[in-house]
Amino acid sequence: MMSAVLLVTVAAAALLAAAVSLRHFLPLLRNPGAPRGSFGWPLVGETLAFLRPHPSNTTGAFLHDHIARYGAVFKSHLFGAPTVVSCDEELNHLVLQSEGRLFQCSYPGPVRGILGRSSLLVVTGERHRRIRGMALAFAASTGLRPAYLADVDRAARAVVSSWRGRGGAVAFCDEARKFAFNVVVEQVLGLSPEETVTGRILEDYSTFMKGLVSLPLNIPGTPYARALKARKNISLTLEGIMEERRNPSSRKQKAAFLDVLLTNKELSHDDKVTFVLDSLLAGYETTSVLMSLLVYFLGRSPKCLEQLKREHESIRSSKGTAESLLNAEDYKKMEYTQSVINETLRCGNVVKFLHRKALKDVRYKDYVIPAGWKVLPVLGAVHLDPSLHVDPQQFQPCRWEGSTAAGKRFAPFGGGPRLCPGSELGKVEVAFFLHHLVLNYRWRLDGDDAPMAHPYVEFGRGLPIEIDPIL
Repeated sequence: MMSAVLLVTVAAAALLAAAVSLRHFLPLLRNPGAPRGSFGWPLVGETLAFLRPHPSNTTGAFLHDHIARYGAVFKSHLFGAPTVVSCDEELNHLVLQSEGRLFQCSYPGPVRGILGRSSLLVVTGERHRRIRGMALAFAASTGLRPAYLADVDRAARAVVSSWRGRGGAVAFCDEARKFAFNVVVEQVLGLSPEETVTGRILEDYSTFMKGLVSLPLNIPGTPYARALKARKNISLTLEGIMEERRNPSSRKQKAAFLDVLLTNKELSHDDKVTFVLDSLLAGYETTSVLMSLLVYFLGRSPKCLEQLKREHESIRSSKGTAESLLNAEDYKKMEYTQSVINETLRCGNVVKFLHRKALKDVRYKDYVIPAGWKVLPVLGAVHLDPSLHVDPQQFQPCRWEGSTAAGKRFAPFGGGPRLCPGSELGKVEVAFFLHHLVLNYRWRLDGDDAPMAHPYVEFGRGLPIEIDPIL
């Protein structure tokens, strides 16, 4: 009897294993025209190897080995689906420019679940165009507006001046997040850093971000489950802020983009919550990582730092007094600063890759990208391609002098209809912060804390630096 039960169990397990293997490898048999590559093991595919952390100014072992073996475009099995990985500038450009026609945004289900169904990162079609219009309206209403520039300048001064008398060590990643968060909550929500509600949103958002990049296990106590709860908390907090702003007599209020959201009758409350979360993700997370990368690369490049400092000394001397706030004309003079920012984006790769899927069979060169397959344009691989950039792993801002940062070989903010609408705002904020940083402090990297791609970029120790005030 026991042997019969054991036999049935073994047979069932064998059938299950065969079914899983067949489901995993069947796309290989059905699509002989797909690019060369490998699918790895059933269930996990090659996802774990693809996501293995590596320095963000390298492609990592997985991409390096696969490109050497199969070429710049290859097939794999990632995030539970058959996938074409593109490290090719021409194919990446085609994918980004053909949104809605040949390819479509397609993030994994758990990411959609935590960001929200109306997140600009995951919506498609007409809904994407409508919500992106709101994001563009925010960017346009902010732009180089004097009030916005003054807010950014004051926020940068506040963070930099807070280091005086603190001692020689600063965990720069925390300081970068503080600055970026203060700017975005003031512009979107009209909140000041001193308000209690600002701290509460920051705490919930930090929990939200940890869950966004965690294993999608909705079990109490896991980062993913805590992130879902944090999102609900943010929703309730925003509901209270919205109610207060509908009643302007309650207190004197600073103008904010939330007022525009409140007048929009087409967006639900969850749509508005999601818009705020998207704004925080772009204006807080991305900007703060870029700032940390800048401090890291400049700390290792004293000649570049000295040239940057000379540019900002010239701007300060033209203003007559250090107390004068920076303005649009000052920003336009920051030409070398823009080269430094572009080179940091190229070397640091804040966004390593994007998630897309093919809407139909797409023929590219001598192979076919099958309909329904995921497509991952790896932006970082193009940024570090030695055939496109001389000494690609070397930080050389001079490579951007006299040349445009636009084009197929440089796409740090994506491209096409999904180009990040707030990318220029982030550059303004970073440039203004750099102005006050280089004119007030010298710094030295404390230890060997390098930016690692997880695939999100992170400094394991928070980028500790030793600062020395410039008297």
